[in-house]
Amino acid sequence: MKPITYSEIQGNSNRFYALAALLVVFMLLALGSAYYMEHYGHFVTGMNNQIVWGMPHVFAIFLIVAASGALNVASIGTVFSKAVYKPLGRLSGLLAVALLVGGLIVLVLDLGRPDRLIVAMTKYNFKSIFAWNIFLYVGFMVIVAAYLWLQMERRMNRFAKSAGMVAFIWRLVLTTGTGSIFGFLVAREAYDSAIMAPLFIAMSFSFGLAAYILVLLAACRGTEREIGDVVMTRLGRLLGVFVATVLYFTAVQHLANMYAAEHIGVERFILLDGGIYTFLFWVGQVLVGGLIPLILIFRKPKPDSQHSNSGIILASVLVIIGGFAQVYVIVIGGQAFPLNLFPGMEISSSFYDGVIANYAPSLPEISLGLGGVALAGFIVLFGIKLLRFLPASLANSEVDPHYTATAKTP
Repeated sequence: MKPITYSEIQGNSNRFYALAALLVVFMLLALGSAYYMEHYGHFVTGMNNQIVWGMPHVFAIFLIVAASGALNVASIGTVFSKAVYKPLGRLSGLLAVALLVGGLIVLVLDLGRPDRLIVAMTKYNFKSIFAWNIFLYVGFMVIVAAYLWLQMERRMNRFAKSAGMVAFIWRLVLTTGTGSIFGFLVAREAYDSAIMAPLFIAMSFSFGLAAYILVLLAACRGTEREIGDVVMTRLGRLLGVFVATVLYFTAVQHLANMYAAEHIGVERFILLDGGIYTFLFWVGQVLVGGLIPLILIFRKPKPDSQHSNSGIILASVLVIIGGFAQVYVIVIGGQAFPLNLFPGMEISSSFYDGVIANYAPSLPEISLGLGGVALAGFIVLFGIKLLRFLPASLANSEVDPHYTATAKTP
């Protein structure tokens, strides 16, 4: 394999600064929304006493889960010594840190009084899964930053594989912790499942890789760098495997819940008569985010047609849309179903016992979530502008030592 050459974005493109300005606008709107909700209280949002985790939490969890999966590309190249993936490792690490920062900022701004976060960061209650996750998130950023430095500093490259192994294990633990936040909530029937942790790991692989594919293509096309079929085909097939894995764990989760009598009610709610949540599950998650991407990725191209990345691009977009729908169903749908505090008994009070909770996300909530996405994009944009994260070329002959060009006949 040829030596890999990396370079930052050269010149001062108007498109670059236009995109940067657009991202700044979204971030400013998010700050304004956070101030508005902090000043007037969550009364101005769609959240209530039943739905305490709203749209900002959907954005935050999606970004945090995708951050773990985005690092998977670097792990495959460094830890598992797959040559085709090695040129992709630097951007993989940058995107992972950017997505995590974006997700955490959304959470901090939504909580209110972000200054009090210093208490949670200095006084740990290790009996709380939330305390463990703060430790895991901070550790993830430190480890990935060190991992990136070892990849980018030529004299330290020999330590990159060891750092990559640490980062690989750490991110699996991190995603397990994020899934366990839900799995440990035994009072919520939709969450109370040991499979939530491995499901979140599978989701991270799928969402993170889909985001990485789109960022890689946008970066290469925006800087006029060649990206060959070898890289795109490998990434596309890998995405298909991850999407199928998510569908498998989702099926196992619901089949196992339907076997338990105490979960029949919540399963009927999600799968059959949950209104928007049922629609998002079957249409958004299963069809748009699962089955259609699999068809697009694994369909056989016509023998006389030119290879196109359009199917992989569309599949990646659909995976992100379906993934967002999946997180929405888990977070919001799981809270909408009423708590069963006294099994087998009918109860009634002013606290909406036994009533399906209503929720509609407000504009400030959506704006805050989009601000987290914009922040992640801003970090990646200026990262590839200022530092050498992007390979100069991802042409087939550059990334695959066994590639031989096939002569075309007229």
